[in-house]
Amino acid sequence: MGVTDKNKEKVLSWERRKKRVRKRVLGTPQRPRLSVHRSLRQIYAQAIDDQAQRTILSLSTISPELSRKVKELSGKTAKAKLLGQVLAQLLKEKGIEKVVFDRGGYKYHGRVRALAEGARKGGLKF
Repeated sequence: MGVTDKNKEKVLSWERRKKRVRKRVLGTPQRPRLSVHRSLRQIYAQAIDDQAQRTILSLSTISPELSRKVKELSGKTAKAKLLGQVLAQLLKEKGIEKVVFDRGGYKYHGRVRALAEGARKGGLKF
């Protein structure tokens, strides 16, 4: 099964958007970059310190911390919002209250937006 020209163009467009966002977004120890990746079923988020090149915290809808709560919810958007809230809580425990949001080439819409709103509701500032 080969890659069609239409799919190839979609991937290239996504990569261009991702690079454009990353040019402007940089994470520091005091204000890490909150990077988002979404697949068809799951959503993943990481708090990254770009200066030290290390991940401070990583969480997804399949993480053990969330697996029971996520199973009770229906809808991917609700799961993303819960992920944002739990992520905010864990970052606040580590003493981080401000982050830079990296949407990773995705539109600020749907699950990406729900994750950001959940993180704000949890107490993070963007």
